[in-house]
Amino acid sequence: MFTGIRPSDLVVTGVVVTLAVLIGLENVTAAAGPELAHPLDSQSMLILPVFVLTALPLLWRRRHVLGAVAVSTLVLAASLPAFGWITRCGFALPLAAAFAYAVARFAGRGRPQVLGLLGIALLEVVTLVMDSSTGGFGGLVLGLPAAALAYGAGVGVEKLSARRASAPTLSVEHAHV
Repeated sequence: MFTGIRPSDLVVTGVVVTLAVLIGLENVTAAAGPELAHPLDSQSMLILPVFVLTALPLLWRRRHVLGAVAVSTLVLAASLPAFGWITRCGFALPLAAAFAYAVARFAGRGRPQVLGLLGIALLEVVTLVMDSSTGGFGGLVLGLPAAALAYGAGVGVEKLSARRASAPTLSVEHAHV
């Protein structure tokens, strides 16, 4: 279950899980105020584990990025009827960007790339459809460009790593032992 997970996977997942916990705590402890575009429907403590479960699949981004995107999207979608209008964007949009990078790097070519990008777009829509902070889809103005930039960075890194892997190496005759 934990084979193939690298330290960078732990760091990226740790950052997004920390954001999920902080946003979850903000939902639980927030007082009603004019800074929200829509009042909170729930302040349940169950928001915290649901947000963490949404972010944790990022840990498996190298091995099963499409499955990880799907699980995160499904868990977040389950939070819509469970909690209604709450703030999700503060961790779920960075999660979508992290997944966009991972799709570019680890999904393979062709159809998996398209499916991954569609999954990320769906994750952002699910994030914002009942988001108290944005009031709806206004957050796509930030979320989609952030995901596009992360995807572009992933494409660039993938091209560099493919170029390095295909670069010639020293022949046995040139190696000094």
